[in-house]
Amino acid sequence: MKKHTENDIIAALSKVMDPELGRNLVELNMIRDLNINGGRVSFTLALTIPTCPMRDQIKSEAQKAVRQVPGVTDVDITLGAMTAEERAAVLGSAMPVMPQIKAFNQVKQIIAVMSGKGGVGKSSLTALLAVELRRQGQKVGILDADITGPSIPRLFGLPSGGLRGSDEGMLPAITTTGIRVISANLLLQDEDTPIVWRGPMISAAIRQFWTDALWGKLDTLLVDLPPGTSDAALSVAQALPLNGVILVTTPQALSAMVVRKAVLMLKQLNVPIMGVVENMSYFVCPDCGKQHEVFGPSHAEEVAQTAGAPILARLPIRPEMLALADAGRIEEAVFPELAEMAKAF
Repeated sequence: MKKHTENDIIAALSKVMDPELGRNLVELNMIRDLNINGGRVSFTLALTIPTCPMRDQIKSEAQKAVRQVPGVTDVDITLGAMTAEERAAVLGSAMPVMPQIKAFNQVKQIIAVMSGKGGVGKSSLTALLAVELRRQGQKVGILDADITGPSIPRLFGLPSGGLRGSDEGMLPAITTTGIRVISANLLLQDEDTPIVWRGPMISAAIRQFWTDALWGKLDTLLVDLPPGTSDAALSVAQALPLNGVILVTTPQALSAMVVRKAVLMLKQLNVPIMGVVENMSYFVCPDCGKQHEVFGPSHAEEVAQTAGAPILARLPIRPEMLALADAGRIEEAVFPELAEMAKAF
């Protein structure tokens, strides 16, 4: 059997990339204390920060790469962290003792999902759109701005108390397919515990979810807004660098009227409206295949005209999707309509 050398191990690790920084582990000087004892290889992996969101993925890929070296039977990796000076060298700029979160967060676009009216399926649409974007290869995050009525964690089957924090910032919970989530319910030990806060506290929490979270490198961050046009919506529109808003409505005239209020608010704030999604548009009978407009005729065109934006999708009622949502398995749901819509983003 060929005896592997330190150069063999380094060569294997040079093929493993840090997904946040886009450079390999050897180039970043992350490999420390490399030791080879027969078939056993051990080393320390010095992360940029101890709470790196992708630490488990990096460790797993490093182990896999080294195991592929002929003669290696066991790989033992200890996670460590760079010094402040080493971090500054890696990021290419002088940094204080604790790294600035902005240096690690690289979010290409932020899209808010809004309605103005409750019960139209904003959270479901946010979750389903995140799932579809992830299927198409994007790195996706969800900021659940519905502080007092958060439902995103339940949709993804994320347990309460799933958020971790440190001096560096909040570490998002990660779903089965790799979607990063920050939600108020992930801060609670019991998901039934009510959050009884006034407007200023809600606004402050939303800002913290954006400024104090270690989102890392994302293609798209979706923001699930609560109903209404008050504190939460204003905080997101004014504190986050939004690329645009998706408006969600249902066929009822009442829903259309309330969503039009949201349209006028967004126009006053000069926030771009990307389009309108009509949820629960119809139900397809499984026996005869006929479409039934359960909630009456569509008013999506009226909303779209007021918004000066296109109708992005009309989504049917699908009982099987509701069952997956209740079971925390939203990542298994498939909506062809959203697949086409997601390509535009």
